[in-house]
Amino acid sequence: MTPTKSGYVPVTGGKVYYATYGQGAPLVLLHGGLMTIEAFGPVLDAFAAGREVIAVELQGHGHTGPLDRPMSFAAMADDVAEVIGSLGLGPVDVVGYSMGGSIGLRLALDHPELVNKLVIASAPYAFSGWHDYNQQGMRSLDASQFEMMKPSPLYQMFAAVNPDPEANFPRLLDQMQYMGRDYDWSDEIGTLAAPTQLIVGDWDAVRTGHTAKFWELLGGGLQDAQWDGSGMNRNRLAILPGVTHYTMMTEPKLAETALAFLDAQ
Repeated sequence: MTPTKSGYVPVTGGKVYYATYGQGAPLVLLHGGLMTIEAFGPVLDAFAAGREVIAVELQGHGHTGPLDRPMSFAAMADDVAEVIGSLGLGPVDVVGYSMGGSIGLRLALDHPELVNKLVIASAPYAFSGWHDYNQQGMRSLDASQFEMMKPSPLYQMFAAVNPDPEANFPRLLDQMQYMGRDYDWSDEIGTLAAPTQLIVGDWDAVRTGHTAKFWELLGGGLQDAQWDGSGMNRNRLAILPGVTHYTMMTEPKLAETALAFLDAQ
């Protein structure tokens, strides 16, 4: 889709890029690691069919490029807060996938006044929530993998919008090492003020057991809902069949499931 508007917002260490699509109630959309806005493909179209989507390209990614600071979930959540504030929005609905899901979670924890409803797709609340294969991949990310990744769609999307991809993509790979550091936000999950939906694939990179624990930390599944549903709280869980971590970002069921939650009264 062609953006209805795009621009940059000043943040600590530089500026971040955003683009808006469609019309309607605002929805902030946050991409995964090493990705750009375009990586959402048909999911972006589906959200923008009835919403104003504010898509942000996070530190080091796409149009935004490198910022003069270390990379962290909290710093990028602050960036998203700056974008929301600069556009005069809030509270808004937020949908984040993978790394973007973790940043959305951090945004809702650190800036609760800005988040109406939150959808976390294919993201854990702790590093231990990833499968061993994925943990090893995150820990091994660095610029030495640049040549191997140049033929990949990830690099091709990055190169299409970044002003100096040959220099900036290796730098991004080095900065992404932060993803391989241990963290655990379990003690904070119970403080989430925003109604939250977890969406994972049945063959996701996030452990199924971890998702179950995440759901319980949100108060889900701790008792029977009763005949009238009075035992439920405002949070929801969805496990999409036949979906992997790598198909989630373009899976039409992601948009359909998220919108059903976001639009519900």
